[in-house]
Amino acid sequence: MTIHWDSLLAVLAVSLGSTVAIVVLVTLALLGLSIRARRPAAAPMARRPPAISPAVGTAVAAVCLAAAALIVLFGLWALIAR
Repeated sequence: MTIHWDSLLAVLAVSLGSTVAIVVLVTLALLGLSIRARRPAAAPMARRPPAISPAVGTAVAAVCLAAAALIVLFGLWALIAR
């Protein structure tokens, strides 16, 4: 029995890359959704309007979550179809 190290390293690289991509996409989605949250009146930054509108934040969150879902579904498809 031999170990195919090149295949093992390829699997490691793909799984690490996809994990990092999903974490980054979900983080960006949460940042986009946090723009919609109202700030308390006593907050020192309450006077300044947000740099991005809530609609843009929601759109960014939707795109990021859709991309993360596509990555997960592609991974499931690759596992099940083969």
